[in-house]
Amino acid sequence: MKNIVTVIAVTMFFSCSDSFKQVEKIGISENEPIGVDYNLNLKYTDSGRVSANLLSTKALDYTNRDFPFREFVEGVTLYVFDKENKKSTVVADYAIVYTDKNLIDLQDNVVITTNDSSVLKTNQLYYDQTKEWLYTNEPVSFQTEQDIINGNGFDSNSKFTDAEVLEVTGIITLED
Repeated sequence: MKNIVTVIAVTMFFSCSDSFKQVEKIGISENEPIGVDYNLNLKYTDSGRVSANLLSTKALDYTNRDFPFREFVEGVTLYVFDKENKKSTVVADYAIVYTDKNLIDLQDNVVITTNDSSVLKTNQLYYDQTKEWLYTNEPVSFQTEQDIINGNGFDSNSKFTDAEVLEVTGIITLED
């Protein structure tokens, strides 16, 4: 009898540990977020200095999925500060952050205003956080101090020091 109780206890222990993850999901539909955040005001710091400030009115957390992500359904505003505390601004009506891939997908009325007043406008823009690289194949308008450059596609590092508009259709000032 003692052996049977031991076998049942061991069996229950292993079957319980296997199904613990299932118990955690009780009440959560596969299609529902595990959390909803309202009126976000997140500040990112680097060595005690604020390096970025993210604002959003509503974010959905789907980080419990096999391909985890966070969705900013009512838009996002991001202020990025360089080491001299100069501010650049990123605004989009919608955004998805793919947490495992370090990829941000900004969509609908995407506008980036750099600290030197350059302005990039497009309908979709990706930001690879690992490579610190921005890119799109969508139509863009890139306004610098001298030029307004239109094109189909854009590539740049995060500091805009290596910005390139692809398939240019705008007017560009050239020096002799």
